[in-house]
Amino acid sequence: MKNKPTKTGYFSKGFFSKNSLTAFCFLIVPLAVYTIFVIYPILQAVWFSMFKWNGLGPMNNFIGVDNFFKIFSDPVFRIAIGNNFKIVFLSLFFQLPLALFIALIIARKFRGAVVYRAIFFLPYILSEVIAGVLWSFIYNPQYGIQNTALTDIIPFLADFPFLSSPSTVFYSIFFVMIWKYFGLHMVLYIAGLQNIPQEIEEAARLDGVNWWQMNRYIILPLLKPTIYLSVFFSIVGSFQTFDIVWAMGKGEPVHAAETMVTYMYKFGFQRFQLGYGSAVAIVIFIITLGVGMFYQKITASKDI
Repeated sequence: MKNKPTKTGYFSKGFFSKNSLTAFCFLIVPLAVYTIFVIYPILQAVWFSMFKWNGLGPMNNFIGVDNFFKIFSDPVFRIAIGNNFKIVFLSLFFQLPLALFIALIIARKFRGAVVYRAIFFLPYILSEVIAGVLWSFIYNPQYGIQNTALTDIIPFLADFPFLSSPSTVFYSIFFVMIWKYFGLHMVLYIAGLQNIPQEIEEAARLDGVNWWQMNRYIILPLLKPTIYLSVFFSIVGSFQTFDIVWAMGKGEPVHAAETMVTYMYKFGFQRFQLGYGSAVAIVIFIITLGVGMFYQKITASKDI
């Protein structure tokens, strides 16, 4: 004799199952928050970008995609986007290798290791604005460190225009970025190194593996997931660079240190061209999202 289906049986499978409804109840609140604070602002920015609007009066001057054509025809924006990609390149080939090298040295247990970690991580605790203002004083050509402590050692640094010359301002600011952020990546690498079983290293030493071979053929391959995460953080953060650059000269002189976010801020909030600034924000969002998705795609195919 066949059992007749009960009324509750219709809800025991599929979307209306008890587990699905429970999961939906837990997800509805974060989904609503994400929609309100992420999805809605993005859609609103897209709408604003189609107007020539100062952010105060009515939006009655619809111009379509003209703002986007104006963005890519502006040579200042091309300088800004070029600087962002230079930050990405320099971060990947200078900042992250430095953080990894220091992590390989101080990750092992020795006297004072915790103190060294705290010293290297300390700059990351400071806010970007404080770091920018601090280094602006250090770079000052009149009473900065080059005229007080380094003049006798390195004479050509006297009155050196770190932040006032178009040829040096970008690299001077990037040095501050290395000082500020490499501690974060160092801590990530140390955490990854501590997850590597000590038995693997001990077995390698018994086989006569030296320090270089240990790191090249054993440690680094096992550290790949952490390296991929660190690279992703560095790439995304490079496209969002704003605070330090703004605190150290607002991207000047002659836009030599301009970034996409400082460019957006100047038009959106200083010049009250909110429609154009919204278009710049959409461009930044698309570039960051595209690069991030491309990076995840190429790393997803790797065995990590």
